[in-house]
Amino acid sequence: MELQALPSRIGQVRRIVSAQLRYWHLDALIDRASLGVTELLSNVHRHAQPDKTCTVEIELLLDRLTVSVRDGDPRMPVVDDAEPLATCGRGLAMVAAMSESWGVRPDGESGKVVWFTLPTSAPAVAAAPTRRRRAAQENPARRFAEVGHSAEVLLPEHAPARSAVAG
Repeated sequence: MELQALPSRIGQVRRIVSAQLRYWHLDALIDRASLGVTELLSNVHRHAQPDKTCTVEIELLLDRLTVSVRDGDPRMPVVDDAEPLATCGRGLAMVAAMSESWGVRPDGESGKVVWFTLPTSAPAVAAAPTRRRRAAQENPARRFAEVGHSAEVLLPEHAPARSAVAG
């Protein structure tokens, strides 16, 4: 969506991002994505020259959500060490802390894109496979009988690895 990065519009963009993430069933990412987009839009409002026009894009690919803000100012942002009592200057540091990755890239001759990513999947639980292995080791004959293998079937020692790539 294209908009003017004005304080009155930032809340509207947060609501739109939140609604889209709920639609994608990514409710767990709403707070972090809203915080990140708020910080990026606030930076456009404070620093972008000559105008405050920008484009916000959210993209879901495989297991990553990418949120990006494109503006017409070619100056690259700088992460500053804010003084302890400073009321601003921590935006990009917060984006870096709450995201999986973030960055900035030039966009054409005049402009840039600042982006961050969030993982969409929770880390795998290691305890579940361990329990299944123990159960198979405790009574291997019964396990093979349940899945229909006979004792005469020889399984290859090394099965080929398989992977699927979307796209």
